[in-house]
Amino acid sequence: MTGILDTGGEGLSIVSELGWVRELAMEGAAGELRPAHRPCSASVHVRVESSTSAFDTQGWEVLTRGAWRRNGEAVIQNVCTAGFDLHLQCSPLGAEFTYRWRPPARDRAAAHVLRSRFHLLARSVLLQYPALWWAGTRGRAPLHASACVAAGSTPLLTAPSGIGRSTVVLSEIAAGGHATGDNLAVGDGKALWGLVEPLRVEGGSGRRMPHGRNEVPMPNRLPALVPDSLVVLARGASERASLVRCDSETARRSLVTSTYMAGELRRYWSFAATLSAATGVGPAHPTVTDVATTFAESLPCFLLTLGCAPGVSLRELLSTVEVAA
Repeated sequence: MTGILDTGGEGLSIVSELGWVRELAMEGAAGELRPAHRPCSASVHVRVESSTSAFDTQGWEVLTRGAWRRNGEAVIQNVCTAGFDLHLQCSPLGAEFTYRWRPPARDRAAAHVLRSRFHLLARSVLLQYPALWWAGTRGRAPLHASACVAAGSTPLLTAPSGIGRSTVVLSEIAAGGHATGDNLAVGDGKALWGLVEPLRVEGGSGRRMPHGRNEVPMPNRLPALVPDSLVVLARGASERASLVRCDSETARRSLVTSTYMAGELRRYWSFAATLSAATGVGPAHPTVTDVATTFAESLPCFLLTLGCAPGVSLRELLSTVEVAA
């Protein structure tokens, strides 16, 4: 047993017969993989086999190109072009994801040449997407967002990639705050559960990633938070940052669009739809809009416009406005 990871509100156990996959999983778990003393506590079971044989689909129904189904089970070849074949079996207690490394020659070459890209994709397929999908069977939706504790407030932060949300979260953590994660989470309209992943920041000491960033573990991470406000981040031309109230429709739209724009989730929508079609389990489409609407209509919403000057204290800005719902 490699270990159990508490991610996205699920307990995910991972077992790998391949040493390099064990290392990849430990790196992607950012120090939060714990010994599996109680394997039955997991709701999502991931197993990576050393076999290079195709899963037997003789007599199975063809679902779509490269995917088959039978009696609520699914087999997908080269899932998300990550090089792994997948067999999925569900029960009322959880989901069992079994993978075999069988990449086509093109994807095997890409895995060696584009190492950073491959590591992100493999982590998504093995650790993040299974947890996201099973969380969807419990009424939670994937979101490109994070929640943090900033002094006495708990804002839910959303923004498209590259705007500066991670920088704001890191600033709050450095000031003694806590956060659910960096990029990905699941929510039900009341609470937000973070997905475990390393932080990707400029000047980090870990694995080098795209956009000139390196990975570091996230300190002071909390598995879940109940936000008391929704903050939309945007870029501005002024020197200083500003925080003003905004309407719920603006906040809802930002939370939905930033989720669908997120590169981390680009392959997830096809992954989730294929599993739902094959198994009959979970929503045919993740309830992103419904969950975003519930958050936006039940919380006070704000627009945080980041200025040109570096550094912004979210806790100081929030202290100047009323955040209580």
